Amino acid sequence: MRFGIKTLDDVDVRGKTVLCRIDINQPVDRKTGCLKDTTRIKACLPTLRELIDKRCRLVLLAHQGSDIEYKNFYSTEPHATVLAECLGQDVTFVEDVCGPTARAAITALRDGEVLLLDNVRFISEEQTLFELKLKLTHAQQAETLVVRKLAPLADLYVCDAFAAAHRDQPSLCGFEQVLPSAMGRLFEEEFCVISGLMESPERPCVFVLGGAKIGDAFMMLQTVLKGGIADQVLAGGLVGEVLLWALGEDIGEPARAFIRKQGYEELVDDGREILASYPGKILLPVDFGFVKDGVRHESAVGALPEGELVVDIGSETAAQFAETIRAAKTVFVNGPMGVFEQAESEQGTQVLWEALGDTSAYTVIGGGDSIAATNKYGMGDAISYICTGGGALIRFLSGEELPVVKALRHGASIAHNLTRA
Repeated sequence: MRFGIKTLDDVDVRGKTVLCRIDINQPVDRKTGCLKDTTRIKACLPTLRELIDKRCRLVLLAHQGSDIEYKNFYSTEPHATVLAECLGQDVTFVEDVCGPTARAAITALRDGEVLLLDNVRFISEEQTLFELKLKLTHAQQAETLVVRKLAPLADLYVCDAFAAAHRDQPSLCGFEQVLPSAMGRLFEEEFCVISGLMESPERPCVFVLGGAKIGDAFMMLQTVLKGGIADQVLAGGLVGEVLLWALGEDIGEPARAFIRKQGYEELVDDGREILASYPGKILLPVDFGFVKDGVRHESAVGALPEGELVVDIGSETAAQFAETIRAAKTVFVNGPMGVFEQAESEQGTQVLWEALGDTSAYTVIGGGDSIAATNKYGMGDAISYICTGGGALIRFLSGEELPVVKALRHGASIAHNLTRA
C-alpha cells in the first residue's frame, strides 16, 4: 500500500471482474466523431495493459465532456476505437452505462477481454449539479443507481482517474464503499510525483500560473507561498491580470469586464492580501500583448490602448519569466500565458515552453491547456512529468484531501461482501 491506498501489487485480479474508472476525457471533433487528442488515453494504458495481462475481465467507466455545459456531452464510443488501437485488441463498447445492455455485456466478458461503457455523465447522479446540490456522503453514493447496478457484478474496483479525483461522484467515490479497491498505476504515479513536489522540491522552486480558470489557482497560490513550497511565482494569463488589478494597475476595461463575467472579481481583494503578505515572491507582467486588425501589438502595463483586450504577456515579461525558469531547479506549470491557440497571441506561452525545454530543472506541468500547449510545441519529451490532472492537481496542491483519495483509503480496508448477480 501507498498513502494508505492499495496498489495493483496488493490485489489478485486473475479471473476477476474489475470495474476500472479512468479519465479519458478528450476534445472531440464533432464533424468527424474523432478525438482531437489522445494524451489521457495513452496515460492510462500501463494500468489497462497490466490488468489485461493478469487476465481479469475489465470493465471501463469514463466520462466525456463538461457537464456544466450540456452541449459538451458526447459518447465514449470514439474512445473505444482509440483504446483498441493502442491496446492491440478488441474493446467492446455498449451504448449503456448501468442498464440491462451494460449488465449483460459485463456478465458475458471472458478473461482478458475489455468492455467500455458509455459516458457516465449521461446519468444524472454523475453530474455536477447533482454533486453540488445534494452533497451525498460516500455511504449515500453507494446507494445510487450506478453503484447498485454494477457493483454486484464485480470483484474489485480500481480508480486510475487522478484527473477527476477532485470530483465527489458515485463512479469515483461510491464503489469503494462496497468493493475492495485500489489505485491504478497512473493514479499512483501522479500521487507520488505531486506529493514529492509538495514535500521536498529541489530549490529554487518556481510555480508558473496562468490560464483562464483561476478560482482554484488562488487557493493553491496561498498554500504554496504560506508553506514555503514556492520560492517564486510567475503570474501570467488571467492570474496575472487579477493581481495587477489588485495593485491598482490599469488592465483595460475589456479585461475587467471578462473577469467580472467569469465571477472572479472577488479574487481581486484576495490578490491584494496575497501580494501584501508575500512581497517579492510574485513576479507580475510588465507588458501585454493585444491584437488589433489581425496584427499583434504590445504595450507596457498601464499603457494599454483604450478598448483593447489583453491576450498575452508581452516580450519583456516573457523574457523575464524564461530567465527565472532557466535558473530554477524545480518548475511547476499550470496554465498558458495567453490565447496560445492563435498565432498572434501565442508568443508568451511559446517562449516559456521553450525555456522549459532548455532548463535543467525538474519540470512538471498539469491541466488540459498546459498539455495542449506542450503537444503544440512538441515539448512532450522535454518535460520531466506531465500530469493529466487540472482541477484535481490544483486542489491537491491547495492542501485539500481529494474525495477520491479519501474513498480509496476506505476501500483499502473492506472485504467483498456483495452477492454476485
